[in-house]
Amino acid sequence: MGLNLLEKTELWVNNVSLSGVNLTDLAAAVADVLKLERQKVLVVDVGKNALTLDILEKDIPAKNILGKEAELLAALSKIEGVRLAEDAYIHSNGILGLICLTDQDPEEFTGKVEAMVGDIKSRIAKRAIVFPTGFELIGNNIKDTNTSFLRDLLIAEGFKVEAGPIIDDDPEDMVAKLSEALSKAYGLIVTTGGVGAEEKDHSVESVLALDPQAATPYLVKFEKGTGRHVKDGVRIAVGRVGPSLLVALPGPNDEVRIAAAELLDCLRLALDKTEIAERLATVLRAKLMEKKERFHHGHHRSDH
Repeated sequence: MGLNLLEKTELWVNNVSLSGVNLTDLAAAVADVLKLERQKVLVVDVGKNALTLDILEKDIPAKNILGKEAELLAALSKIEGVRLAEDAYIHSNGILGLICLTDQDPEEFTGKVEAMVGDIKSRIAKRAIVFPTGFELIGNNIKDTNTSFLRDLLIAEGFKVEAGPIIDDDPEDMVAKLSEALSKAYGLIVTTGGVGAEEKDHSVESVLALDPQAATPYLVKFEKGTGRHVKDGVRIAVGRVGPSLLVALPGPNDEVRIAAAELLDCLRLALDKTEIAERLATVLRAKLMEKKERFHHGHHRSDH
């Protein structure tokens, strides 16, 4: 069961001082109490009266953390160089805060937590944000027809939808805005545009920056360096970070429309990111082939 739904993996130990402490031993002691592999716990910050730990595990059984504060503080107090004040305590902004909860039956409370997690997951899954991208939208050179279409389509499907700001053709800005959307627990994060092979296109790479294992199938391949193409093809991207799905779609409205219908079907079927990406790519490749054939047919007629 995934207890850390919003990627809140940090634990703070307060009113503690360290002197010559081996931080690897300290992290190992915490991992042992929480029944985690030792490499899954890191000490990420040491302050004057506090230290911060990062738990590199997405799924922790409730029974491993429920009411473990006293045991955890006792384990830390045995490490050479660690001095805990009488009022030392632990806190977390996430569900890891269950460490501080006492007087609860672990099995009974696990059931309550599972119900709570299920409710949170369902709420997050129905929160969506749509980001249009590109200098041509920022400069009002073209009209954004994608955001209103996607918003109406998703609202009809039961989503609560927010139209995000236009993202410029800047990779740092795009990663920052997508990261912020993740931190705000949007279950579906969609970008339109920026999936091409030109230097200005960064949508796929931005999804990969947040999920290095994102699925990024090609729609069409080019010879790298041909014309304006600095990349070897056009790809889309589907990634997952915690409970959030990131989807980078093309910019043309007709392609967004056909991909959106397929995406909704994939969400209803609860498909994984790889399956979603391949299904989106399949319908988009067919759409591109249709455009190509229409162009050639029109060009052939104009020659006669």
